[in-house]
Amino acid sequence: MRVSAATRQRRRVRRSAAVAMAAILMAGVFTNEIGSAAGEPGLRQVMLVGNNWEGVADIIKSTGDFAKIGRINLIPDKDKRLAEIYLNPVKLAYFLGIRETVGEGHDQYIDDMYTTPDGSAIVVSRPSFADVVSVDSATGRMKWRFPVSGNRSDHMAVSPDGTRVAVSASTSNTVHVLDINTGKELGKFSTGDKPHENVFTADGKIWNMAIGDVNTDLDDPELDFTKGDRKITIADANTFKVVRTIDMRDRLDAFGRSDLSDAVRPVAFTPDQTKLYFQVSFFNGFVEYDVASDKILRIKELPKNPKTSTDRKDWVNDSRHHGLSMDPSGAKLCVAGTMDDYATIVDRATLQEGPLVTAAKPYWATVSGDGKACVISESAADQVTAIDFATGNKITSIPVGDHPQRIRVGNLLTGWQSPAA
Repeated sequence: MRVSAATRQRRRVRRSAAVAMAAILMAGVFTNEIGSAAGEPGLRQVMLVGNNWEGVADIIKSTGDFAKIGRINLIPDKDKRLAEIYLNPVKLAYFLGIRETVGEGHDQYIDDMYTTPDGSAIVVSRPSFADVVSVDSATGRMKWRFPVSGNRSDHMAVSPDGTRVAVSASTSNTVHVLDINTGKELGKFSTGDKPHENVFTADGKIWNMAIGDVNTDLDDPELDFTKGDRKITIADANTFKVVRTIDMRDRLDAFGRSDLSDAVRPVAFTPDQTKLYFQVSFFNGFVEYDVASDKILRIKELPKNPKTSTDRKDWVNDSRHHGLSMDPSGAKLCVAGTMDDYATIVDRATLQEGPLVTAAKPYWATVSGDGKACVISESAADQVTAIDFATGNKITSIPVGDHPQRIRVGNLLTGWQSPAA
């Protein structure tokens, strides 16, 4: 049977669409480390550096010399938000509580951020304002605002197709899932105490890690039971129903490490998502967990800095190491040794660490746009530093704003310039 030219054209379009969708889904495996795919017409891949105590994000190149491109204010409504807070005794109590506990004496204006698929906006979670907002990347004006349940917002994750964001509402033990373009809530699910890290996985799930009460001084191991319900909650990304929970306490005990906290902090999946690597509170190292067998396989302890205080109360929000990412091949891990003032590249096969790159309270680790470098935020030095995955050596450091934390790769319009202040 002869096929018309129009039919052949439609088939070519469908095949092209299928290929494009497959590429998007494959890129989604690394969404939380690498961000949106580069190369879309009219878009430029960048890195967003969230300066938590300043409320301004620095925009830097995602590869090469990581030079600064511009800045954008992500709290354009600051005066309005503060007026609301100071007129509400409950909101004010939480606002000041955040400042004096997890904020280390500072307000927390930026926790996490992603760009929309078309690069027109940056969506940001703002802990001290207990919300998620979308800021127009060209004008700096707000497009929408979503107040989270409770009184503090935290880590986010973006879906593989870039259309949804999941945000932890840390005082209400809830994860909200929002339409990234409109801010409309699509669903939500309950978690353990103080939900923190979120990850969308390729099998249509959302993993949430609840870290418990990290802002108390009850840090003695014998008082660990006071830290709350710490667990991983896995929900269906479409129905938002919880399909599984994982308490790492039993798994750690079975491995013979009852001394370790079960508060799961930053995580990194292998490319095929068969293994999960994660950091836990108070520990200078990380854990390797096999998803299918539901077992811990290996635990890696990394060097201690002899200058680091041995008093757990001196460690920021129960962190010793906080920041973990994996290169696209799955061969190397990048670890931020927060309280030990270094970062290092670890060979995943042998778990042998590379050079210890000196860093001032590194608080996060992200993969560069080309996958060749790990970029860490040095929160105590107000700079970000790139480390070569291949050699483990430092590439460069770039000055940024006050207390950089989360770093994400995203897309902005080609020719983007900083909005007028």
